[in-house]
Amino acid sequence: MQLSFLGAARQVTGSMFLLQLEDGYQILIDCGTDMERKIDFDEPVEQKSFFPFDASLINLVILTHAHIDHSGNIPMLYREGYEGQILCTPPTADLAELLLMDSASLHLRRLRAAQGDSRKKHKQMDRLLRKGDLYLQKDVENAMDNFVTLQFNRKFVVFPGLEITFVPAGHLLGAAHVLISATEKGETKTIGFSGDIGRANYPLHIDPQPFPEVDYLVCETTYGNRIHEDKDSPMDALGKVIKETCIDRPGRLVIPAFSVGRTQAVLYTLNKLIEERNFPAVRVFTDSPMGRSSTKIYSKYLSYLNPEAREFHKENDELFDVENLIFLQTEKESRAVRNYREPCIIISSSGMISGGRVEQHIADNISNTYATILLIGYTAEGTLGRQLLAGTDVIVVKDREYKVNAQIRKIDVFSGHADQTGLLDFVKQQKPSKLKKVFLSHGEEESMLEFASILNGLGFNDVILPQKEDTFEL
Repeated sequence: MQLSFLGAARQVTGSMFLLQLEDGYQILIDCGTDMERKIDFDEPVEQKSFFPFDASLINLVILTHAHIDHSGNIPMLYREGYEGQILCTPPTADLAELLLMDSASLHLRRLRAAQGDSRKKHKQMDRLLRKGDLYLQKDVENAMDNFVTLQFNRKFVVFPGLEITFVPAGHLLGAAHVLISATEKGETKTIGFSGDIGRANYPLHIDPQPFPEVDYLVCETTYGNRIHEDKDSPMDALGKVIKETCIDRPGRLVIPAFSVGRTQAVLYTLNKLIEERNFPAVRVFTDSPMGRSSTKIYSKYLSYLNPEAREFHKENDELFDVENLIFLQTEKESRAVRNYREPCIIISSSGMISGGRVEQHIADNISNTYATILLIGYTAEGTLGRQLLAGTDVIVVKDREYKVNAQIRKIDVFSGHADQTGLLDFVKQQKPSKLKKVFLSHGEEESMLEFASILNGLGFNDVILPQKEDTFEL
């Protein structure tokens, strides 16, 4: 049995692991987009296959959750000849379809921009599609026809000797840890894949559930060297900011938030502040068509939410319908918000201020001393969000400079990833004497190194930091 690390190796994005059984049966766990990969449309097409394996020989794909860095290259698998199924939970299937369709729309815009005024558009589009992880709506539709959904904590027998179980991970609606049990020649081996690990007491999402003991464990390390700073509850932290920025003074609060997961957590918390703490119903603009669609999916899967959210829904008959809430659909509606003169909250994607409509809201408000920009999650190098947190005096949006006069604030209570303590809690469910190897993935190298050192101190002696395309015998 062999395990290969084909993505998220010493970096955060592009999760993809290939498990090959002794008889040659191949299982791909996640098939995510590498966000750090750059595509040069002017270079000639050289590679015959996008993947470092023959997609037609993969027998099964398992998807831990819907985020694009875990699901984003699934349509490419089918373009390359994969004909099998995608196993995931029901919410993951719905959210993945939404996210993949959005990616396909983005890819089409990139392809049209790269084509320019070429008269040989069809031929050029085919060439550009073959350059990388680019696909169209028809590719997504083809992939979605092969999704098969499984419930949490129910053992699924692929065939005698191969069993799969999804365990709630808490990171996103439907997110799962994956337990694989494979029996070959009378010997059973168990392998665990953490997926992305959520945090306890997060708005809406269930807590990560205990994971069974395994022989081999693949663990993410996004926050392997960080502890979440905020000790306040989401209601306390967000309530304090809203009071200071929109109630005590007639200001504007702009919250960059990812459309899937983060936007719903913020809306739910706002609703609780109004219903349970009698907060004034400040006007709220949610500017993300995908945010609205994913909110409907969250409402559809109430049974996958935590007990507190289900109880709130039972008492109030809704979760996200904040008083004075307006969902903005068109770009014209989005632009019109700049003319609204009363205190308001604007929730828009992307969360790192890297593309999306939020860039315009930042441009419209960044020079306003009565405005506040609230960052509520991780911001990567090179994004506007990271620049603002670093204290820059001037930002550039669409080739125009803006002076930073607005307040820049940050809270991390809405981060969907477990911090170092949460990651340790996950690994410590294993016995060092039984666990044969721990593979660290989905993290920056310095994060992995610190986390590995801590694990060594706890008695986990065989901790491995794979490089991309490393293969290990189990």
